[in-house]
Amino acid sequence: MLESTAPESKELLETDVLIIGCGIAGATAALTLADAGIPVVVVTRAKAPEDSSTLWAQGGIIYTGPGDTPDLLAEDIERAGAGHSYPKAVRILAEQGPDAVRRILLERVGVDFDEHAAAAASASAEDTASAPATSVAHAHTEEGLSLALEGGHSLPRIIHAADATGRAIEIALLNALRMHPQITLLTEHTAVDLLTPSHHALNRLAVYEKRSCVGAYLLDQRTGQVARCIAKRTILATGGLGQIFLRTTNPVGARGDGVAMAYRTGVRIINAEFVQFHPTAFYNRQSARFLISEAVRGAGGRLVNADGVPFMDAYNPEWKDLAPRDIVARSIHQEMLTRDISHVYLDLTSYISKDRILAHFPTIHRQCLDYNIDITQDLVPVVPAAHYSCGGIWVDEWGQTNRRSLYAVGEVACTGLHGANRLASTSLLEGLVFGERAARHIYQALINGASLYPQADIPVWNDTSTDDADPALISQDLSSIKHIMWNYVGLVRTAPRLERALRELSHLEVEIEQFYRRTRLSDELIGLRNAVRTAIVVANAAWRNRTSMGCHYRE
Repeated sequence: MLESTAPESKELLETDVLIIGCGIAGATAALTLADAGIPVVVVTRAKAPEDSSTLWAQGGIIYTGPGDTPDLLAEDIERAGAGHSYPKAVRILAEQGPDAVRRILLERVGVDFDEHAAAAASASAEDTASAPATSVAHAHTEEGLSLALEGGHSLPRIIHAADATGRAIEIALLNALRMHPQITLLTEHTAVDLLTPSHHALNRLAVYEKRSCVGAYLLDQRTGQVARCIAKRTILATGGLGQIFLRTTNPVGARGDGVAMAYRTGVRIINAEFVQFHPTAFYNRQSARFLISEAVRGAGGRLVNADGVPFMDAYNPEWKDLAPRDIVARSIHQEMLTRDISHVYLDLTSYISKDRILAHFPTIHRQCLDYNIDITQDLVPVVPAAHYSCGGIWVDEWGQTNRRSLYAVGEVACTGLHGANRLASTSLLEGLVFGERAARHIYQALINGASLYPQADIPVWNDTSTDDADPALISQDLSSIKHIMWNYVGLVRTAPRLERALRELSHLEVEIEQFYRRTRLSDELIGLRNAVRTAIVVANAAWRNRTSMGCHYRE
């Protein structure tokens, strides 16, 4: 594999497949294609390629275990999705997911998931005797992997790598990518816009052809040069959009880049109003700092008030702390409003032994200690935060968008799997399954014959801007977007709030577009432009949907 490390760049790149993003979905697609002999260019805006949403996933990934069936998993997904999940996508995931985990993660890249013996040793008989009804003993797979229960699941089927499952998966996939001769990995390269002949071709007769994508313009952040990357097929795997909200568990690059680029080329976007707010992000001085995994509640942790009294029983007696995320997040929101408080707490120490906490949640323990909170003896302050986009770019069962030669996988895509609310630990599995499916579909298309679009017909990027980006303006505009989205398009939405959001965001987008056109490109400027467009897409979808369902709640 070729990995970009020096400030040398080219104005023109050509490849069979361009993949923008290298989380679990993009990396799986790249590895599947490369193993089949297809040359792939993978680009990421991050300096370190592992810096993706996948890396931050503390929770686990669905596998299978004793008593589990595709039908049971499908029922859980559809219940969490508020009846809005697409049955075909649900069936694909339920039937193909476990096999993909075994073949790709366990056998191909060797992810080191927790084993049952280690998990059992950390859970003493005293834990079982003193645990509440929501606590779950670990089951195990035939391979000896530990299986856990998470919110919305009817039985234990989640495998973990402690509380850093995403990191373990991402590092293993990237190690395989780095060793592959068919893969070129370009770090610190930001996609500016998709290359579409109907918009960019020098031959104006291209406007009569069926809309297609032939690659992307890429900014090399180190040199400032914009290159044309012409590809036979392009995959968007850019991740989420949580950074358009004030409080989020998402990394800094999750600003809706893929959604915005796709929107500008006329690609269909659906279900954008369904933004899932994770119930438990660590709270500190009005900010959500990092995720407190749902596995904490799966292991027995309870949501409590400042006096240590659990409150979820009053909001959802059946599921209590393990209710689907939208219910838990709104319950916390209501508890905060009722008591006029800024946050609630998670109590681990009253329900989980110290040894088990340290064995299963070392990352969370270490992160909380940075804020002088010891989760083995202190209540943990938490607050809901924007976490996952259930909607996105419409794709079919193979990851194809409605624009020829353009695919989307992972969080940026909407397969319909999640419906109106995502079931815990389905996101990593969706990226794995549909990343591989997109790669298989592309492989068949390429071996049947496909040619590169003529490079001479795609113009070189022409930058006539004269101003350098003012970081103060970018920071202020981004802050405005975040506050508008949090206050008006957050957990609870009303018509007046949404109408105000759209007015203010539309005005802001005009200012940002003018700023963009007179300013030299930078990653931050591209991100700002994408963030305001994505915010408008989400707010518009929320305004149009007047029916509360799943994580879209209209008051």
